[in-house]
Amino acid sequence: MKTVFSGIQPSGELHLGNYLGAIRNWTALQEEFFCYFCVVDYHAITQDCEPKQMKTRVFDMVSDLLACGIDPVRSVLFVQSQVPEHTELCWILNSVAQFGDLSRMTQFKDKSQRQADNINVGLFDYPVLQSADILLYNAEAVPVGQDQVQHIEFARRLARGFNNRWGKVFKEPEAKLTSTPKIIGLDGKAKMSKSMGNTIPLGATEKEIRKRINRAVTDPQREKREDKGEPDNCNVYSLHGCFSTDDDRRWVAEGCRTAGIGCVDCKRRLADNLIEHLDPIRTRKAELVANPDEVHEALNKGAEKARQTAAKTIGKVRKKLGLWQG
Repeated sequence: MKTVFSGIQPSGELHLGNYLGAIRNWTALQEEFFCYFCVVDYHAITQDCEPKQMKTRVFDMVSDLLACGIDPVRSVLFVQSQVPEHTELCWILNSVAQFGDLSRMTQFKDKSQRQADNINVGLFDYPVLQSADILLYNAEAVPVGQDQVQHIEFARRLARGFNNRWGKVFKEPEAKLTSTPKIIGLDGKAKMSKSMGNTIPLGATEKEIRKRINRAVTDPQREKREDKGEPDNCNVYSLHGCFSTDDDRRWVAEGCRTAGIGCVDCKRRLADNLIEHLDPIRTRKAELVANPDEVHEALNKGAEKARQTAAKTIGKVRKKLGLWQG
């Protein structure tokens, strides 16, 4: 069974964009791969983050992951800072990484513009720590969106550079692109983001889900119910593709093209299907919040498994480097 590694920053409660873009894919990967799923809290501190909120954010994130179907028995679920080998390998890989490669990273340029008053070294070195995350577990596949492919190629170069210089230790990981297309927010403009307010929390109530769906932007050609539209131009219809049955999608598409239904009807059907889909997740999340020891136990057991693998990898690295073993 091949190994997969993937990480997610502890931004708090998951939302629809996280779920469609990554988490639903993660649950499916457990059927085919041995998976390491990591909440990357060290990555999170490259941005402004209130320390008092960090534990709450991690707990909420892990609770959501478990509620969505991440199985701590079949997979290894843990928090990055629980395994010190991540930062140790990062420092070692800094001696392989080239300044020019890091300076060309698109995400560094983008994030530097967004947080111009906090362009810290961690932000610049982010891809090296990400590479350490992946290489520690000899992951062969890393599920990512198109925006992260550059970082995975960088991890491959670091693995190759270390192996060529000091001897074979690391496998070269491959980017495993998600089959889910880019998820546009309910505003019809930007990628789904909690900060943009254009998404839906996974724990949203039925009332909140309907309210947000009702505000979603639809096909601009349909200003009135009598207007005919093209469903492929409608962002709400694209969400039907994620949560509705084939029959529902055909009903929406035909009704849109013939003006047989209005956008209100389309949104109502989407809200019904979304509520039905998210209800088990919301219920399971409530159970975990009421029993936090279950979350803590899953993380502690996951960290123990992760440390065992990470320690073996670091042992090989130290030996190749000729470091003092004691």
